[in-house]
Amino acid sequence: MFIIENEKLRIAINTKGAELQQIIHSQIGLEYLWSGDPAYWGKKSPVLFPIVGTLKNDSYYYQGKSYHLNRHGFARDMIFDVEDQSPTNIVFILKSDETTMKQFPFEFEFRITYRVQENSLQVGYKVTNCSTHDMFFSVGGHPAFKLPLVDGTSYDDYFLEFNENETSPRWPISKDGLIETVPETLLVDTSILPLSKTLFSKDALVFKNPSSSMVSIKSEKTEHGLDFDFSGFPYLGLWAAKNADFVCIEPWCGIADSVNSHQQLTEKEGINKLAAGNDWQRSWTVSFY
Repeated sequence: MFIIENEKLRIAINTKGAELQQIIHSQIGLEYLWSGDPAYWGKKSPVLFPIVGTLKNDSYYYQGKSYHLNRHGFARDMIFDVEDQSPTNIVFILKSDETTMKQFPFEFEFRITYRVQENSLQVGYKVTNCSTHDMFFSVGGHPAFKLPLVDGTSYDDYFLEFNENETSPRWPISKDGLIETVPETLLVDTSILPLSKTLFSKDALVFKNPSSSMVSIKSEKTEHGLDFDFSGFPYLGLWAAKNADFVCIEPWCGIADSVNSHQQLTEKEGINKLAAGNDWQRSWTVSFY
């Protein structure tokens, strides 16, 4: 376990999956990250790479060859190395090897940077294409935030507030984890989405190109909450396991296959194309109060 911290935040990260394990606001004594109770969902903040979500039949085609990849890809289950560290900053790196090449035929370096500044945590992703040809990939975050945040409040006391009024449908997820072709009405000229344990009864809420770049967790019964800036991520997922005391805010550069996908990697919705020798970077930031 590795720790970065300042006078306000203490962050713990595991080398497996470079996954967040703890977010504590030291000055107010609050833990913001889900506990990872395996009775509901044993992860806390998995990193999604080189795909986001589920592939049709858990497979895709590239240059006429079929490849198998499990939901959300392999990075979340692999051991990252620490490339650099200071008291307030740490960089993890994952490099392609024989195992990854069997599932994903590209040579790459994937870096995840965690940085604390004041009451904010910034999480950065950097993908380097070490191949001699174009690379096609997706990246996403999946942090789970504890709810209720403070004693004396309940899950239903909290709501999500977007920084813009949204008229955004949700894109339903099939029983096989694929994106359906017909969206369902959800947000209509509002910035508020009340939270409840039944909200995610049909799996995650998936949004494509929302107007907002930030979403907050708030409650009228406490001053404590968080602001989550997902600028630069065209897709947003919101999810919680059945009856679990958390909500995931998931910034995605990529999305699960459609139910009518042809499984061609280069034509996949939301796929990122990176030229040989080039870098690709995105980051999200969450501020705690």
